[in-house]
Amino acid sequence: MPEDTVARFLAALDPEHREAVSAKPREEQEQLAAAWERELESDDELDTLDELSPPAAEEEAARRVLGRESGD
Repeated sequence: MPEDTVARFLAALDPEHREAVSAKPREEQEQLAAAWERELESDDELDTLDELSPPAAEEEAARRVLGRESGD
């Protein structure tokens, strides 16, 4: 996975989560970033949000991915 995908994912996170994810092993960061990309690609609601505000869509997708990981 390209370095920039992980960097984009980390940038979409709030500072607290960014720090926590940055502390994870690289492989886990890449898995989370891949899940984030899939979320962005597959969710129609995010497509609409992306048209209005790409950063907001990325933040929402990141929140969802981390929520699933933590079982929320």
